[in-house]
Amino acid sequence: MPRITPDEDLPEFRVNWERETIARAQEHWTPERTAQLADGKALLLPPASNAPLLRALGLLHRDGSMPPKQVRKFWQVCHMVTLLSAQLRDVFANGKASQEPIRIVDVGCGRSYLTVVLAWMAKHQWHVPVQVLGIDRNPDVIEECYRRVRLLQLDDCVRFMHSTVEEFAPAQAWALHYSAAATDSSGDATTAAPHVVPTAAAQAVVPTIHAVIALHACDTATCDALALAVRVDAQLIAVAPCCQAELARGWAALAERAEVGAFAAIWHTPHLRRETGADITDAMRAVLLRSAGYNVSAIEFVPSEHTRKNTLIRAVRNPDTTPEQQRAHRAEYDNLVAATGGIGIALAKSLGPA
Repeated sequence: MPRITPDEDLPEFRVNWERETIARAQEHWTPERTAQLADGKALLLPPASNAPLLRALGLLHRDGSMPPKQVRKFWQVCHMVTLLSAQLRDVFANGKASQEPIRIVDVGCGRSYLTVVLAWMAKHQWHVPVQVLGIDRNPDVIEECYRRVRLLQLDDCVRFMHSTVEEFAPAQAWALHYSAAATDSSGDATTAAPHVVPTAAAQAVVPTIHAVIALHACDTATCDALALAVRVDAQLIAVAPCCQAELARGWAALAERAEVGAFAAIWHTPHLRRETGADITDAMRAVLLRSAGYNVSAIEFVPSEHTRKNTLIRAVRNPDTTPEQQRAHRAEYDNLVAATGGIGIALAKSLGPA
């Protein structure tokens, strides 16, 4: 992956890059081409006016064009933001009321398409202050993410750190990346090593985390992200699970032991236990989130012809949930586990009893 060059780190380079990117996009995106891209739908991010964002994300070519593969990704990202828009408005309203920035954690951020888009829209369209922190265990990915946000001049509100979910400590992370000590004398973000924790950070108070997202976190990593979100009492949770294999492994063990049960036909068929396991896992996650006091929906966010990994679990904290309702949802989870062979998921252990 390309690393930040000395030229790219200069403010004048960023200004010139933005100016040239916009000029090429405005030349390319004639009204006719824009209408063809929209195909009768409203464009959340018209390319001509959002060219720097789309170019930094790799969705626009240098000449301003958007090839078919990138068009699909463009619509996926726009659709995801649209699906979260109502919930985001509530989060932003609460943030304005408390007069503090909206804090978003992106778990297993990867190339961080969604969080960069959210930060861009918060700054240029919604005009609300945000602090985004992406975490990922791949240091090369973190380097590329920093390159993008520096080009977009979003490095004041989007930071990244090399970390696992298990190692992530919100108080120390926010103090390390968003305290006054986390910027240099020019106002630019510093990129201190994640294991270097200043005294002030070590003594920091846990900030309000308004939203936790995780797109395509593999297998139990999605459960780790959900557990983190519940632990920090996030108002909004959005995860798109990937490669759910936990139940399939447990069911395979039941098949090897020749266990009997109503779900045995699934246990003994590798393809069915993989496919069914993914859906049952998401159902268990949804019920467990309800037992933790959230309103939850599971919806398709990408057409199945593009990918089978197309379920979005969206959860909004419901402060009116009663202890009796939480216990009822936990019983619903226990019943689902019993009905499918007695194999539960990691999230249940992380959350503990209702």
